[in-house]
Amino acid sequence: MKKKMSMDARKALTRKIKEHAKALGADLVGIAPMDRFEGAPKQMDPRYIMPQAKSCIAVGFRVLRGSLRGIEEGTFFSNYSSMGYGGITYLFMPLVVMNICRMIEDMGFEALPMGHQSDWRAIDGEGNLRNNFSKPVEPGKPAPDVMVHLRLAAFAAGLGEIGWSKMLLTPQFGPAQRVGLIFTELDLEPDPIYAGPKLCNKCMACVRACPGNAISKTKSIKVTVAGHDLEWGEIDCKACDLAFRGAKYMDDPSKKGYYIEGTENTEPNHISPFYYKPEKLYNAGQAVCGAGGCTRACIVSLEKRNALVKKYEYPFRRKKPWAVDWSGYSELNLSPDGHQGGTSSSLDKPKAKKVAAKTKLGTD
Repeated sequence: MKKKMSMDARKALTRKIKEHAKALGADLVGIAPMDRFEGAPKQMDPRYIMPQAKSCIAVGFRVLRGSLRGIEEGTFFSNYSSMGYGGITYLFMPLVVMNICRMIEDMGFEALPMGHQSDWRAIDGEGNLRNNFSKPVEPGKPAPDVMVHLRLAAFAAGLGEIGWSKMLLTPQFGPAQRVGLIFTELDLEPDPIYAGPKLCNKCMACVRACPGNAISKTKSIKVTVAGHDLEWGEIDCKACDLAFRGAKYMDDPSKKGYYIEGTENTEPNHISPFYYKPEKLYNAGQAVCGAGGCTRACIVSLEKRNALVKKYEYPFRRKKPWAVDWSGYSELNLSPDGHQGGTSSSLDKPKAKKVAAKTKLGTD
């Protein structure tokens, strides 16, 4: 049996791991003891994944404000999905958390890396078990896969608070970060729960700016995490999923729309400039909405209140938000093969044509 570390040695080791995490590229690092997960639903309790774990390390990765600039201007949408969303989730974050785990395992303790990859989780976006998906391997265990709530784990590790939008808000970046987790048998010095200046003042900017009206202004969800009562607006996950891709259901159900492939009842909403939903980036990134309410509107509100400790030379929002006029979409006579028919449109748009794989400019 290994000798128990002294308090000074524990603090020094914790400091060393945090410094290593930041050297690897993490912007934020916080640590929670595993007892802060007491009361978590079985399907979201990391102690079923690593029963001997003593510490949870939460690492935050900023979403670069520049990756949102093209959406703010309405000219370059793919950068947020590729660099601010998929690039962090599928490239940057895995490398960082895996290398932190390598450091810990070299000390002789197990460490489990966890990011946003949750395609095999047994619950849906609202926390309900997926029908006929998986079953527990033995009595008393949850069905695989357990999926830990990343934002609540980050709260438990002291990185920030949970806003009305259900987003993690930090004093450094507001809602603009993604979180990775590491669970380890190493007993590290925990951070206190965030107790700094209040970040969410329930201004409801997120509610007003969400293109899918997915965040309720009046209905809320209340939970207790690590002895702290949290509350956020009830989220309509289906409405979020639709608007996230820049879609809405047809205003006139008697007409057909083909914005989302395989449907005849969807058209672009006011924040999509595309005739058809663009293809996925990094497997999952297709955030045409650019997190208009939960992230961008929240950043604007936080900056106006001078609530963020990280300052920039210029404000995030520099002009009135734009909107796309799709009032003539149903007149375009669009077809599911990607071509526009011969009916003229009040939008006076050029005919939508399939673009060749390569152009004169090349694709490399």
